[in-house]
Amino acid sequence: MADRGWANIYNLSDVQIHNLDEAEGKMEMHDLSGAEEILLSMLEDDAECIPVLSNLGNLYGKYFSEFEKAVEYYSKVLELEPDNAWARDERRRYQRYASYE
Repeated sequence: MADRGWANIYNLSDVQIHNLDEAEGKMEMHDLSGAEEILLSMLEDDAECIPVLSNLGNLYGKYFSEFEKAVEYYSKVLELEPDNAWARDERRRYQRYASYE
């Protein structure tokens, strides 16, 4: 693929990058079911793909208002990458809204 303006620090394949771009485009167009389908399919292929987990956290928190699910996905990111400040901040934000009993 063409040279990107960003570092591929997660060693994503061209297919993964394409699928992430497609899912993010669907979120922007509010095709949320389509984005969810792509991301969950990608997660089946690689359960530890941080960009996929992060996008699922964003999808469930921002778009679906399923805050507990968002917290779960961001927690998975932090298990894999404890220093991920963005995931920690997002998890904290959605924990405020989540109704843990």
